[in-house]
Amino acid sequence: MFRVMMVCLAVFVSTAQGVRAQSEGEVVWIQIEAQPNLQDGISRAQDYARALADVNGFSLGGGWYGIVLGPYTPGDADQVLSTYLADRLIPRDSYITETALLRQQFFPLGADLTGRGSLTAAQAPQPAAEATEPQTPAADAAELDASEQSPPAAPVVAADPAEQPALPPETLSEARRGERALTAAERRGLQIALEWAGFYNASIDGAFGRGTRAAMTAWQQANGHTETGVLTTAQRAELLGQYNAVLEGLDLRRVTDSAAGIQIDLPTAQVSFDRYEPPFAQYNATDDGPAQVLLISQPGGRDTLASLYEVMQTLEIVPLQGARTLDRNSFSLIGRNDEIVSETRVSLEDGALKGFTLVWPAGDDAQRERLISQMQASFTRLPGVLDPATGTRSDQGVDLLAGLQIRQPKLSRSGFYVDAQGAVVTTADAVQSCSLITLDDTYPAEISALDSDLGVAVLQPSDRLAPPEVARFSPAPPRLKADVAAAGYSYEGVLNAATITFGTLSDIGGLGGEPDLKRLSLNTLPGDAGGPVFDTSGHVLGMLLPLREGDRGLPPDVRFARAGPAIARTLQQAGLSAASASGGQALDPEDIATRARNMTVLVSCWE
Repeated sequence: MFRVMMVCLAVFVSTAQGVRAQSEGEVVWIQIEAQPNLQDGISRAQDYARALADVNGFSLGGGWYGIVLGPYTPGDADQVLSTYLADRLIPRDSYITETALLRQQFFPLGADLTGRGSLTAAQAPQPAAEATEPQTPAADAAELDASEQSPPAAPVVAADPAEQPALPPETLSEARRGERALTAAERRGLQIALEWAGFYNASIDGAFGRGTRAAMTAWQQANGHTETGVLTTAQRAELLGQYNAVLEGLDLRRVTDSAAGIQIDLPTAQVSFDRYEPPFAQYNATDDGPAQVLLISQPGGRDTLASLYEVMQTLEIVPLQGARTLDRNSFSLIGRNDEIVSETRVSLEDGALKGFTLVWPAGDDAQRERLISQMQASFTRLPGVLDPATGTRSDQGVDLLAGLQIRQPKLSRSGFYVDAQGAVVTTADAVQSCSLITLDDTYPAEISALDSDLGVAVLQPSDRLAPPEVARFSPAPPRLKADVAAAGYSYEGVLNAATITFGTLSDIGGLGGEPDLKRLSLNTLPGDAGGPVFDTSGHVLGMLLPLREGDRGLPPDVRFARAGPAIARTLQQAGLSAASASGGQALDPEDIATRARNMTVLVSCWE
């Protein structure tokens, strides 16, 4: 505090020196912030003026309004900048700027330290009728702190900026001077806007070379302006207005979520804070639409990052179609279907995983892409991560993750490994009309052979697997009434291991004597279809078939299995061969169950 008081004294002295030096051309300023509209510029200047001396506001051109400290001599400016940065009174990207880069003064009202004009009371935005709480320089009238909403409250929306006076026409020389006053970020912003408008396709580097000049000329021609290759202040505002028009109606606001340690621009007309369900801060739709934002915040390292990458893909809000990328310290996910498009971006820094997911209606890619760009550009990490104990809900379930619906397959059936590379035999009914087939909810697979008449399909995983157990087919059927066992995911994946059902072999053929069928006496569920049927030696007799419509009139314990020789023929279509067993002694039921669980696979069909 003592150091700040001394600096304030030095500032008082240097201000007088700065005013004298102004006429001699030795004046400099410390730019601490810039705002994209006049009202926010005035509001932020007022905030800083409550804590700091010599706060002034000037138009910077291009629709931007800068808050500066000064005027100072160069030596005093260095001292003030160093001290204020050390005491964290001003943003760390503050810098010293020259008077030549400043235009009309808008704060304090009526002041004109540069002789370039002052904002009048008639031009100034009028305050809202209802007074608001004074804010500190670290606060923002358009910021929301979701962690302090209890219960969640509607965002505090700043008043619309007053209509700004029309900018006077500029000569080419004036346009060039205005262009030179642009910051590097502003120059890159113009290139981005020109690229979006379809006039620029080179690198976004802030350097206005031949490509940028050609793009500016083409934009001027398309918009009825004189073709100079240099945009005037009004033309830059027009271009940026076109670029930002797609965001109109979203009520984009800066949101500070202290609990999650994230600051980001969000479309507050579409989403508002709902609840915390670690690792998510959920901002759900303000209407019945699908819009949703998740702020993601949790401690962890690369293993946690990889796990989150896998877990996110199980959520219903991340459809199966779309690009996915996992790097050492970040991942991105895009999921799309006919109803929604979602995009997730997460990065790992200093032991904290932070990022966001945007869920948006399908069919409006232009608005969604601009919104994603704005969210990413504004995304700022703040100290802290979401407490894992925050906001635990009572309505939990196996189909929910942190309060979000886990994506469910169209149906799930059973299958079993038939070779050492992970090929799987399953029922044909399980894999028809699927946009994606997975094994054990993890490994994508494709159909390599399908025999609809036999009801048998052979699947090949996209990546080679290493099954713990592979089926060996019984060389001959056991005697009638012998014990058999069927393995399958009876509850379609609710349990994470196969269920074993014991019964007997009723007939070595079907009801009509079909040799490729085995009639069984045992009770199974639909999820068991496609699973292996074992004899007492642990060898595979065949594959359990699903119940057909005509089978419903049969006794409840009647089931059928497709015999091993028929399965072998389907395997040959896929270029595989069935492994035959060479006899063996009877196994204990526990040993059969262990072999069955190592061999049996959950087969899921996804839309």
